[in-house]
Amino acid sequence: MLLKLILITVVLMALAFAFIGIKMFVKKDGKFTKQCSTVDPRTGQRMGCTCGSEESTCHND
Repeated sequence: MLLKLILITVVLMALAFAFIGIKMFVKKDGKFTKQCSTVDPRTGQRMGCTCGSEESTCHND
């Protein structure tokens, strides 16, 4: 029973990763977009450390 559950989990995870990759090829001009919070998604330029909005900056204490 445990082996069956692990096998189903692995198959579902593999399908999820495969569909993410397929989306890149099916979508017109498909590419993996930058999801990091330190990169402005509109310009692609790196930003400094921000906390929640573009105006605020984080302070390292």
